[in-house]
Amino acid sequence: MSDDDRKLGIELGDLEDDLESADYPLSEDELFEEYGDRTIGISDGEATLEELLEPLNEDEYQDADQVEGAIMNMVGDEAIGRKNYSDRTPPAVGEQRQDEGAPGQDDQQEQQSF
Repeated sequence: MSDDDRKLGIELGDLEDDLESADYPLSEDELFEEYGDRTIGISDGEATLEELLEPLNEDEYQDADQVEGAIMNMVGDEAIGRKNYSDRTPPAVGEQRQDEGAPGQDDQQEQQSF
């Protein structure tokens, strides 16, 4: 797989072309019947289209962009690879960044309120 095949950490492969050429609108049942067993690559493995989109319980998809958007929304953290990783800049003087995989990282994220 080349980097050109990956979008935001997600590898759709031939599924992307197949979704583009499908006849829309497609009901969720039609989408899953035709493409539900197709695998989508994510940084730590893969999932089927149906596994990702079934929780949405959408009635109908109007176009390929809507399906791809739903995939992007449902993949979540699995697609981002290394959490808290940045190769852009080192921490500024006085800035404290939590290292990837630091103790309590998941606990602190769960305790934050927005």
